Amino acid sequence: MMRRISVIALATAGLLGLAACGQQAQEKAVGQSIKSDGAPYTGVGDSQYVQSGWSPGDRGSWEQQLKARTQYGQNDYQRIGAQQQ
Repeated sequence: MMRRISVIALATAGLLGLAACGQQAQEKAVGQSIKSDGAPYTGVGDSQYVQSGWSPGDRGSWEQQLKARTQYGQNDYQRIGAQQQ
């Protein structure tokens, strides 16, 4: 009796595991076109997260903002005043 229950539980777990492995086809529907990415400096429009001093579409100001963010905002060693090894 106990062996039968464990065999049923094991078979059920196996079937559930195999069912989770299924994947449906991800084909493009008729009439849909593929959207390509734009240049990163073009932005996404009006957003509350736009850094002041950067105007969407201006590549020069975008590059300046990246340089400033790299130097001051994303360098944790510089932010805490630690020496890099």
